Amino acid sequence: MPHHFQKTLFLVCNAHLDPVWLWTWEEGLGAALATFRTAVRFCETREGFVFNHNEALLYQWIEEHDPSLLKKIQALVRAGKWHIMGGWYLQPDANLPSGESFVRQILTGRRYFSSRFGVEPRVAVNLDSFGHSRGLVQILKKSGYDGYLFCRPDGKWLNLPADDFLWEGYDGSTLTAHRAGDHYNSFAGKMESRIRRYLDSGKTRKQKLLLWGIGDHGGGPSAADLKAVDKIASENTGWKIIHSTPESYFETLDKQSAPRFSKSLNPWAVGCYTSMARVKQLHRRLENDFLRGEKITLHASLAGLMDYPRRDLQEALHDLLFCQFHDCLPGTSIAEVESYILQRLNHGLERINRLQVHAFFRLLQGQPEARPGEFPVLIYNPHPFPVDDIFTAEFQPEEPNTDSSRWLMPVPHPDFQEAIISQVEKESCNIQADQRKRICFRTTLPPGRMTRLGWVLEPVKIQDKPSLQQPAGMIWTFGNKTCAISINRKTGRIQSYRCDGFEFVMSEAGRARIMKDNADPWGMHVKSFSRQTGEFALMTPEQSARASGVSACRLPPVRIIENGPVRTTIESLFFYRDSTLCQRVRFPFTGREIEIELIVNWNEKDRMLKWCWPTPFKPGICRGEDAYGTQHFQENREWTAQRWMAVSPPEENRLLTIINDRIYGFDCVDGELRLSLLRSPAYSGHPVDGKECIVRQDRYETRMDTGTHVFRFWIQGGPFHDRLNRIAGEAAVKNQPPIIVSCNPAGGKDPLPALFSIEDPGIQITAMKKGEDSNWVVCRLFNPTLGRINTRLHLPVLQTGTTVEIDSMEIKTLAYDPLTETWFETDLMENCMTASCRKPT
Repeated sequence: MPHHFQKTLFLVCNAHLDPVWLWTWEEGLGAALATFRTAVRFCETREGFVFNHNEALLYQWIEEHDPSLLKKIQALVRAGKWHIMGGWYLQPDANLPSGESFVRQILTGRRYFSSRFGVEPRVAVNLDSFGHSRGLVQILKKSGYDGYLFCRPDGKWLNLPADDFLWEGYDGSTLTAHRAGDHYNSFAGKMESRIRRYLDSGKTRKQKLLLWGIGDHGGGPSAADLKAVDKIASENTGWKIIHSTPESYFETLDKQSAPRFSKSLNPWAVGCYTSMARVKQLHRRLENDFLRGEKITLHASLAGLMDYPRRDLQEALHDLLFCQFHDCLPGTSIAEVESYILQRLNHGLERINRLQVHAFFRLLQGQPEARPGEFPVLIYNPHPFPVDDIFTAEFQPEEPNTDSSRWLMPVPHPDFQEAIISQVEKESCNIQADQRKRICFRTTLPPGRMTRLGWVLEPVKIQDKPSLQQPAGMIWTFGNKTCAISINRKTGRIQSYRCDGFEFVMSEAGRARIMKDNADPWGMHVKSFSRQTGEFALMTPEQSARASGVSACRLPPVRIIENGPVRTTIESLFFYRDSTLCQRVRFPFTGREIEIELIVNWNEKDRMLKWCWPTPFKPGICRGEDAYGTQHFQENREWTAQRWMAVSPPEENRLLTIINDRIYGFDCVDGELRLSLLRSPAYSGHPVDGKECIVRQDRYETRMDTGTHVFRFWIQGGPFHDRLNRIAGEAAVKNQPPIIVSCNPAGGKDPLPALFSIEDPGIQITAMKKGEDSNWVVCRLFNPTLGRINTRLHLPVLQTGTTVEIDSMEIKTLAYDPLTETWFETDLMENCMTASCRKPT
């Protein structure tokens, strides 16, 4: 008797396969080969079975190490028995990468699957990522997706209106999303009971999706489980049970009646925002150096000075994308994997550095050579707007000065005295002789081009050499026309920071708080790190001398170490148990921005370090940078943001912003921004039910992130809308700083035209590159401000430009075809959105 089906269960068989986690990549490669061979065998022998798998990286491994296996998979894809799902390069962490990194994960993966299999998946898949940025919605929509499938956070951590819902992005666009609450793995031989339990839990549903397959270390389907599926499918359960794909399930959903969700899918595993600080630091650096490298090599290639290095850029990009894997960047892998990830990140940085240097020296064409006695300093600004900032550079005189009666003072060459203000600071080396020179200077760099400056050495009497004077009194105050800062010498902390007469500090800023933690790098069972167990305290003069390694018995723990017409640097030394912290506050002679440098020697276990700035804003409205968006954050929870965080009062008339270049985790409690710097969990310290302790208690276990770390922050207070409109550009400059080299150009009178400029600096140009499969110049723009902007983009190097209109939080990709001399818009995958443009060949 035929069955009458009213409901459908879509079985999506996969084999979650971490390329690295508790194993190295070599073992991950072996698991991928074994898993794919098994899956091919079942696809070839079992009628109706469909196997699903994503991650271009794994298919690349198959192509390299077993080409015949890839050919079998290609045949199965054509036959509809193997489904390419997801379409990304791999399953990255879905919170910490920048918006542009997500674009490249998708672009790289989709190009590979299109070229090898002729497919373009429509449902994106991140099953094991520990949370998901709201910025993904617009990125996915503009990359050709109409669905998103994920597992975490589950219902215990994130209350969604339904498992099928419309996810709304920062720009207002929507995408259908499904949370697979039963997660992605199944255990061998347990499929029958799993299906029956799952069907019982969804009696009111017309369709359900169930992910299954042995996973984490691969495996996929088993013969016993496939028999169990056949058995249940043959029963009169009222359910049609089919082997299927994510796309087939999403096609059945009623998108018109789906509830809407307008937040990021967070938080879960909040310890991942801070674990493995060295990986996170190098990742941020490679992420930004790569984008800067694309820009400067594009500039040199458009100027006809070098070939565009597509292959080298792609290899560095693959290093970056691999290290964004959801057990690498979050810091949940074993120590051997951490070492490998650092190796890959450094490999990518080396490749990009060589490309940048090659392009930099090519772009020196037309720059005048050094005049007698001059030391030129060349600076390339990779941003499309003028950059007014403080910079440092070093240069080497021809020989050391051996005249003990005089000292050689670097001063700007007469041609540049109106353009720059400079002072001398301690050089990086430690040679107690008049030799190497380090200059600190403020200047304004024009957009997208090389700037040439120069210094000369003027001999001064040794008694006239600049010296440091320590002020009297317990409170040191430093001020300029727009702001002032006070340092309490008794505590070493910032007692006051006033901008235009408004106070941005409540009590003392710069407290380094120690919070209770454990050995779990995920932070699986916590929503915040809120219990304080200690605090760094100011050293005594005796402790300061020992920590500094000086010969004297006493050294003041708070002292001025640099001073001049550009900035003053105040250094304070702190300790907590076995750890030390050196804090350097740099106060500018002009402007509101103060720089904080922290040098931490961290030797604690089961503790977290937070650096805190209490504001007078209670309650505080907290916001921060997300992937192509700005997110608002609830107080008293651990969150993740990217290059900047900020807090304002409820009336939003003032805003305190903090830029960073290497951290992600933070929280905000009663208007106090607390930046999460370091943890000390165990490598892959996974909590196990029934086990009180995470690590074994019979031996020594190395903890991650012990040792010396350096952190830098740039803090500025001001009027709310002014700060909000400027912060994205300022954060871009700190994370992609101009390239500075002291060198002697070959000579010339006609410097090269700029790469680009934009008339409204509120618009960010997040990527500038050549097309993946064309000679188009591809320009990605993003509007982080609160309103629509109409502006003009210029490409002086090609003598062209175009008008741009871009809404708040909108990503827009423009392309210029040098052959037809036309501008047009593309999607994020570089598909032309107008019928008139020429297709790339």
